[in-house]
Amino acid sequence: MSRRVQQQPGYVLHHRPFRDSSQILDLLTRDHGKVAVVARGSRGSKSRLAGVLRPFLPLRVSWVARSDLGTLTGAEAAGAPSGLRGEALLSAYYVNELMLHFLHRHDPQPEIYQLYEQCIRALCARVDVAACLRGFELEFLGLLGYAVNLDREAGTHHDIDPDRNYDYRVEDGPVPVERPDGPLVFSGATLLAIAAGQFDDKDVLRAANRLLRDVIGHHLGGKELQSRKVLLEVRRGRIAPHEKPDNDT
Repeated sequence: MSRRVQQQPGYVLHHRPFRDSSQILDLLTRDHGKVAVVARGSRGSKSRLAGVLRPFLPLRVSWVARSDLGTLTGAEAAGAPSGLRGEALLSAYYVNELMLHFLHRHDPQPEIYQLYEQCIRALCARVDVAACLRGFELEFLGLLGYAVNLDREAGTHHDIDPDRNYDYRVEDGPVPVERPDGPLVFSGATLLAIAAGQFDDKDVLRAANRLLRDVIGHHLGGKELQSRKVLLEVRRGRIAPHEKPDNDT
């Protein structure tokens, strides 16, 4: 039995070539979650979809599905092109990679769709990119059921003491320790500041990056994200900031 969907708000997360002139798209949609569709002939020189099926452009998409892989029947822009460039563009590809790895197909999560849309709009507005990503990561993990515990001690569930040091253990949470240093040792004051999103403080922002990189890496099973590698290379000055991750990886 086939299912037909019309004019669904969505975004292209990823695309890869398929046969001579087609491509397979991973889409993030508002009411159907992540779906995969074949866009037949969309890579052809005369295709009307060539300039539409690109990441970060809000779309209205239609498809028919008889199996797990649907067939695109229409797509039109529902907004202006993103204008993303530099670190904001690479960061947006990082957000797409998180969506691809963490979301299951056909699992509608409108809250995550809304969070994604807000993040892309913020990156387009050229806000503080790092602060935008840290806020996105915290909320995204919470919506997935992997909320980062930043206000209660592991085991005792006592309130975090701003004057104590804590070793953050991904499976448990903050554990009080005497030593002030370690890969994931933070002061209680820093954990509370991360929870409050006080990313205008550069020390808090750096601590949040260190913490969330480890937490996300744990949930990814140690898999390294291509976009993060490219972003690090840009910051080290090894590649030009306009280069983006290979979208076929």
